[in-house]
Amino acid sequence: MTTVTAPSMSATSTSSANRNPIWRTVRLHAVNPSVFFGIPWLIVGAAWALSMVIGIILHGSGVVPAGDIPGMRYSWAVLSPQWYLIVVGVQAIGLTFPFALGFGSTRRDFWLGTSTMFVLVSTEMAVAIATLVQIEKATNGWGFGVHVFDALWYGQAGWMQDFYTTFVLQLFVLFVGATATTIYMRWRIPGMLVFAASAIVLVVALIALLTFTGSWAPVSAWFMSIGIAGAFTVLLGLTVVWAIVGYLVIRRATTR
Repeated sequence: MTTVTAPSMSATSTSSANRNPIWRTVRLHAVNPSVFFGIPWLIVGAAWALSMVIGIILHGSGVVPAGDIPGMRYSWAVLSPQWYLIVVGVQAIGLTFPFALGFGSTRRDFWLGTSTMFVLVSTEMAVAIATLVQIEKATNGWGFGVHVFDALWYGQAGWMQDFYTTFVLQLFVLFVGATATTIYMRWRIPGMLVFAASAIVLVVALIALLTFTGSWAPVSAWFMSIGIAGAFTVLLGLTVVWAIVGYLVIRRATTR
């Protein structure tokens, strides 16, 4: 008698994941996980270590008495991975797109899979940063009055706001890098020059408009009224615009 063995749940889910074109793109990005999940934390760790050394020196030398170190709330150490994540967004398209097409992925599935990867990375960073803010506050700056995570706007309105703002910021920089790369892949250097020139003209025109209409004060008052969460919601809207533009451009992009 022949015994038929049903496939295990893990095998079924793995097979299902492999058949899902969007998840295949996520797995393609995760071939080298250190790019998304390792190096950003090495950068954060280096910023934390440097800040701790500065705190120990200031307290140990007597320059600053024991307690909170004045001015460190304005440290940008918590934002140190952002510049690298722009490069990650560039590499996610420039290095992975040709392979994805070679494996039979469509441009739509590739962009959706890349967007999914960006959401996963942003969520992981946001959970960790928001939690580290709370740990830093609970330990009074790691025992030395140092501000690495509890700085700038962080630590002012609880875990959820820190999570939300970090999530939006990570997502924004990733899509900026990715969309800029789609423009390069579609139109090469001429396209990038036109894009850069257009961005400069738009910024200058906006500054001129606000200046000549005397709108700086009302705009500033409006941003103050919506608060940090509101400002990052505006940034989230800009992120969605970047994501849509990237998708529209990559539909015509080439890998040559």
